Amino acid sequence: QVQLAESGGGSVQAGGSLKLSCRTSGLTSSHYFMAWFRQALGRSREGIAALYVDLGETYYASSVTGRFTIAQDNAKTTLYLQMNSLKPDDTAMYYCAADDRPRRLSSFEKYPYWGQGTQVTVSS
Repeated sequence: QVQLAESGGGSVQAGGSLKLSCRTSGLTSSHYFMAWFRQALGRSREGIAALYVDLGETYYASSVTGRFTIAQDNAKTTLYLQMNSLKPDDTAMYYCAADDRPRRLSSFEKYPYWGQGTQVTVSS
C-alpha cells in the first residue's frame, strides 16, 4: 500500500523560504514519478513540480521555475520541495503525489497516490 505524508508547511513572510517534506512508503518499483501540487482557496489544483526518480529528471511549472526545487533523499524515502523567494500568491495547501506507471513527466494528470496536504501561508 502506497502511503505519502507531507510535513513542513507553515507561515512565512514574503521573500522567505520553506522546505516541504513528503515521506513515502510502499512504492516497490524504481521507475516511478513524484510530484508536488498546490491548491489555493477558490482555485483549481495546480501541478508545480515533478520528478522522474529513476533518472532524476525534473519539470517545473512556469509559476515556480527558478524559485522552487524538487528533490529526493538518497534513500528514496522522502521527497522535498525547497521553496525560496515566496510570494503571497504561493499561499495554498501543498500535496505530494506519486505514480508508478509510465507517464509524461510534464503532465500532471491522473496521479493515483496522494498525501493529505500541508498548508503554506505567505504574508506580505
